[in-house]
Amino acid sequence: MIIKNMLRWILSGFALLVFSKHCSAQESKQKPVAIEINLTVEKGPAKPIWAWFGYDEPNYTYMKDGKKLLTEISQLSKVPVYVRAHSMFVTGDGVAALKWGSTNVYTEDKKGNPVYDWTIVDKIFDTYIERGMKPIAQIGFMPEALSSKPQPYRHHWKPGDDYNDIYTGWAYPPNNYEKFAELVFQWVKHSVKRYGQAEVESWYWELWNEPNISYWKGTTEEYIKLYDYSADAVKGALPTAKIGGPEVTGPNWDVSAKFFRTFLDHVVSGKNYVTGKTGSPLDVITFHAKGNPKVVDGIVRMDMGTQLRDINKGFEIVASYPSLKNLPIIIGESDPEGCAACSEDLHPQNAYRNGTMYSSYTAASFARKHELADAHGVNLLGAVTWAFEFEDQPWFRGFRDLATNGVDKPVLNVFRMFGMMDGNRVEVKQNLAYNFEKLRKESVRGERDINAFATKNDREAAVMVWNYHDDNKIVEASPVSVQLSGVKAKRVQVQHYRIDQEHSNAYEVWKKMGSPQKPTAEQIATLEHAGQLQTLTSPQWVNVENERINLNFDLPAQGVSLLKIIW
Repeated sequence: MIIKNMLRWILSGFALLVFSKHCSAQESKQKPVAIEINLTVEKGPAKPIWAWFGYDEPNYTYMKDGKKLLTEISQLSKVPVYVRAHSMFVTGDGVAALKWGSTNVYTEDKKGNPVYDWTIVDKIFDTYIERGMKPIAQIGFMPEALSSKPQPYRHHWKPGDDYNDIYTGWAYPPNNYEKFAELVFQWVKHSVKRYGQAEVESWYWELWNEPNISYWKGTTEEYIKLYDYSADAVKGALPTAKIGGPEVTGPNWDVSAKFFRTFLDHVVSGKNYVTGKTGSPLDVITFHAKGNPKVVDGIVRMDMGTQLRDINKGFEIVASYPSLKNLPIIIGESDPEGCAACSEDLHPQNAYRNGTMYSSYTAASFARKHELADAHGVNLLGAVTWAFEFEDQPWFRGFRDLATNGVDKPVLNVFRMFGMMDGNRVEVKQNLAYNFEKLRKESVRGERDINAFATKNDREAAVMVWNYHDDNKIVEASPVSVQLSGVKAKRVQVQHYRIDQEHSNAYEVWKKMGSPQKPTAEQIATLEHAGQLQTLTSPQWVNVENERINLNFDLPAQGVSLLKIIW
């Protein structure tokens, strides 16, 4: 019996050896993807367009997990992070709910006189300012006392309900434009008094959200009228304040493009509803861009091309106005799809959100936003990731969020990587499977998109490399060879950070725990640690020959690497 077991062990070991050699032979046939980085060819400043975030539910801001996440977001960036949230003027008790928020900033007494209460708005903005963050202060939505059609007002939407149920009395034009303008004026004056003029001058003000769909129940002209009143009030309270709009949905949709152009036409040459003069103040231009995932043959298929076509069209429209072309652009929501609060359990196309599909998509898409802006010659300032957190929800429910119950998801680690990149963008040779034009037209349906985004400052370079495909499935890793030229040093230190199934990934750790919905304190501590950005290897010193170094590694499907080269 013992001899038989020994023979079985020897034979199984031999079979394993043969199998390992076979796998190695297969892997060696796979030609490495060569990514060439030229540090001497600079492509313009590496603007922190990623350092912008937003969400529907403003009352989450000052709740337990909201404060924790905002602290982490503020700490991952060398520059102030901008935050955009809805419902700053909505009437209510300040209790958070999905797709709902309220501040009760404006009510009226029995005689119809305004009553202003800044308590909740201050609580929200104090949370930002304490962390060195900057608001994109959203003027909206309509207070109940000012709504031209106030009832019904408070909605009770939940995932699975008709999305149109959210559009209630807060979405209507005012019954008195002068009173609305006075509210705006008082808010700006109050902000200057509370935070100081210099601080408020660094913010951006905007009117409403997606007024070309049911978020605005008025006409295009009524929106433009409200914009004139709001901009006049903002500038009246603080002439140096910056205001913009119109935050339309994806401009590649003809309805959205028409609204966008009508607004910009008015800003340039229309008659101002308040002053009677030509045009209206505009300091920043905003629009939204979203992808469109679907379930195909039982797996989620992303659609980055749809999002990039929206961005492309938005840039094209702005560039067609000579007097506006150089104004900063903020993509006010820039995401893989449209509804952060539509959970995976009811919307299977959103099953990408907990894991590495979301993180690899984010890495691949942000690099292309820079390239699209370069192609159109426009001034892209920021791209808002519309994802935050949803308080007191099941663990990893599949919302589009950055953390769940205080535990960071893999996608947040991409932003930690971006936070370590600054200086100027440098050339990545475009002899790979996809450039931004091909991806915009086709999305990523054939070969994998294995590509890079690279930056350089005086003492270091950073290269983000991703392995992305629209189909949400894990396939074998791909060998990658990153070849850097123009390295002006004899010896450099290389730090390698990684997001994949085994690194910087609390979701996979949670699943290995058995997907607990009531994890212990010890399990939560383990998950919090797993949610942080991790290194793949210890830092290594590399010799530079003829100003060149080669860095070779395997990159798993949906993996993202950040290489920091320090001299």
